[in-house]
Amino acid sequence: MAVKIRLARAGAKKRPFYQVVVADERSRRDGSFIENVGTYDPTKNPAAIKLNVEKAQAWLEKGAQPTETVRQLLKNAGVLGKAAAPTA
Repeated sequence: MAVKIRLARAGAKKRPFYQVVVADERSRRDGSFIENVGTYDPTKNPAAIKLNVEKAQAWLEKGAQPTETVRQLLKNAGVLGKAAAPTA
C-alpha cells in the first residue's frame, strides 16, 4: 500500500480550506484517510498553515511520499529538511 501525504479540500465554493492528510494513494481526494496531520488555509494573507510536526515527521520516516504542494508546505514549516537528512 503506497501512502501519500496530500491535501483534502473542504470549505464552501470559492472559499477553499484544506486538510493535510495521510492517505492511501488509491483513495479519492476527499475520501477516506489514515490520519490528519494539519490544515492549510490559502484564503488568509499570509496563508495559514498549521501542522503537527511530530506526526508529519513520523509519516515521512515510515516512507509516506508528500505531493508537490505538500512538499512545499513541509519545507516552509521546516519539517522536510529534518526528514531529508541522510542517515549514512
